[in-house]
Amino acid sequence: VEYFRGINNPIGVKIGNAMPPEQLLALIDTLDPYNEPGRLTLIHRFGAHDIARELPPLIDAVAKAKRTVLWMCDPMHGNTEKTTAGTKTRKFEHILAELEQAFEIHRARSSYLGGVHFELTGENVTECTGGARGLSEDDLARAYRSSVDPRLNYEQSLELAMLIAKRV
Repeated sequence: VEYFRGINNPIGVKIGNAMPPEQLLALIDTLDPYNEPGRLTLIHRFGAHDIARELPPLIDAVAKAKRTVLWMCDPMHGNTEKTTAGTKTRKFEHILAELEQAFEIHRARSSYLGGVHFELTGENVTECTGGARGLSEDDLARAYRSSVDPRLNYEQSLELAMLIAKRV
């Protein structure tokens, strides 16, 4: 954190589960003491099951403190799981659920979700289950190519893009 305090470029900070509002405000004060618009992006990534509990107090605290941040949702990270065979995957439905909840939580608090982060490829991979094609765990082995984290394939990516377009 001390290193990033001295950097003049915009900074993105990943916000995960169990971050108390006081800790977030202290971090904001350290990284953006002058409340400079565009300086700080807060990337929340809680998972579909935790976002409704974790995000609202953080938005409320930042708003009450009158801090200017860009809110961004990463619905990928918090929804990673392993199959019974040990393969890392993500369920499209969970990714979508977290994203939809993020839009609603921000809207309800007169906040603005200014960005999203996806891990995706234009290839026909089978690394995330679900989506319009209804990929299942059994489909993963057919075209699982990632050596790190599971990515949305081109169909799943377009499906999410269309759903986002309806929201904004």
